[in-house]
Amino acid sequence: MDYLSIIDEYYAEDDELRRLLLLHSRQVADRCLLLANRHPELRLDKQFLEEASMLHDIGIRWCNAPGIYCHGTEHYIRHGLIGGQLLRQKGYTRHAQVCERHTGTGISRQQIERQQLPLPLDGMYEPMELEEKLVCYADKFFSKSHPDRVLSVAQAAQSLEKFGHEGVEKFLSWASLFE
Repeated sequence: MDYLSIIDEYYAEDDELRRLLLLHSRQVADRCLLLANRHPELRLDKQFLEEASMLHDIGIRWCNAPGIYCHGTEHYIRHGLIGGQLLRQKGYTRHAQVCERHTGTGISRQQIERQQLPLPLDGMYEPMELEEKLVCYADKFFSKSHPDRVLSVAQAAQSLEKFGHEGVEKFLSWASLFE
């Protein structure tokens, strides 16, 4: 798979959003590959990790987040769903699942209902495979709002606290597995 050609379909070459997307995605991919190399016993699919990391945020263009050059109309929490739809249409189901499942530490049906999130209730938004979990985990260390900042495990865990302690516990369990 040539992930750059997929990105090129949706993002203009001279676009600030494209530059930010590529920077952030590369940061996530590099962390995934570093951790995968550190843990050969996990037998992670490194090629898939790189591709999925580079495409995990492809749906941001259609969302409303002007601080990171996104001038669409969709709620930002839908970026994974949008990216998943784009990749599924191209036949990349496994990559689509990473898009859909990487927000926070995953989003449960109960969270969608309780918080009245603009996501379909019949979707699966929680990472299941190790590779999905690793992309989700690595993503938490890098912010598109502050691309020059790399969070520590403690800082990333603290940033998740506002969404509930359950997500923090999940993140810390991933830290035990991947670090």
